[in-house]
Amino acid sequence: MTEVAEKRTDLPWGEITDETIAHAAELLGTTLRRDRMGGWVTEVNVDAIKHFAQGLGDRNPLWRDPEYGKSTRWGTMLAPPTILYSVDGTTVAPRLAGVQWLYVGTDWVWYDVVRRGDVYDAPATFVKQEVKGGEFASRWLIQTGHIRYLRKPDGFMVGEAFGKCARTPRGAALKKDGKQKYKAREAYEYTSEELAAIERALIDEMPRGADTLYAEDVEVGEVLRPTVKGPLTSTDMIAWYAGWSGAAPYGGAHGDAVRYRTRHQDYHVSEKTGAKDSAGRGHLEKKTGEDVGMGGAYDIGPQRISWGVHMLTDWMGDEGFLHTLSASVKRPNLIGDTTTWHGTVTGKDVVDGYHLISIDMHADNQRGETNATATATVLLPSKVDGPVVTPVPRNLTSK
Repeated sequence: MTEVAEKRTDLPWGEITDETIAHAAELLGTTLRRDRMGGWVTEVNVDAIKHFAQGLGDRNPLWRDPEYGKSTRWGTMLAPPTILYSVDGTTVAPRLAGVQWLYVGTDWVWYDVVRRGDVYDAPATFVKQEVKGGEFASRWLIQTGHIRYLRKPDGFMVGEAFGKCARTPRGAALKKDGKQKYKAREAYEYTSEELAAIERALIDEMPRGADTLYAEDVEVGEVLRPTVKGPLTSTDMIAWYAGWSGAAPYGGAHGDAVRYRTRHQDYHVSEKTGAKDSAGRGHLEKKTGEDVGMGGAYDIGPQRISWGVHMLTDWMGDEGFLHTLSASVKRPNLIGDTTTWHGTVTGKDVVDGYHLISIDMHADNQRGETNATATATVLLPSKVDGPVVTPVPRNLTSK
């Protein structure tokens, strides 16, 4: 079933009610239009790969140097696995006009590497809606979409993702409904020693590259080298937007944005001026971030998840293959914060000649608060069974 446009002018704006919940639920099972959330990248060309990697600060030569890839077993330049976020952002949050959507996680499965020159279709289906409740809002929702990344022309599914978004009250509605969960807070003041340690960690980042990591050489309990991102700046955010989506998720820029808001009731209303603008400003502007309940200007869920993947791909090297990732965003990461991803090997298995490495991951900020968690399955080459063969079977982790 494909989406049929239906405007309802009788529904309350910015409120979660029985009617607005039911109106959104009408779209369950529907393949949605993706004019905003999909299509920033349709062809994974050199520029798309480099821009995405630069937006992560990931210097892996597999996705920075077109010539390097030719010397690897892949024979071509590859892209970071989560570049698929730029093909479709995995945000499926239909209807509920004026209700904030916050990205809370993705369950990923990859069956093949993403290669230079790949061209994709990415149909997205609204598959689940859960009504929640809690201390800070009497009702809120989690909406889940299923996105399939189909490589042209053969239609092979290189990856699939279940993207999850929370739908929560904004601003005055949130404060009226309960206490504000994330209150505005002042920027963290780093010591010179803290800043020096962050800088050293960033300088010392080193992808494994051609130094092959074999499954037999990995031990349960092994700790991965952490990946540090921060202190987060508006420049970092702009670099991410350049590789991920531009302003498309918010209706575009200039006249495109105004025209979008005349067609859709998807906007934030300034408490001071009454002007309508994108709630996406909360990622760059402190006041809007406070209005939507995040405590200040904050990062983007797929961005933070991709930082965790940066840690994994640095660790696994050119011969490794990221097969699954289940990641959850737990709390806001504000501009000025520093996020450090950690990983530990928790299991090893062999299935049909594939060597599976299980990894538990978490991300902490400079205050010691956990702001994201994840589990991953990495496939590594074997000294006995040879390299990882792709495409990977669909049911590998369920055996």
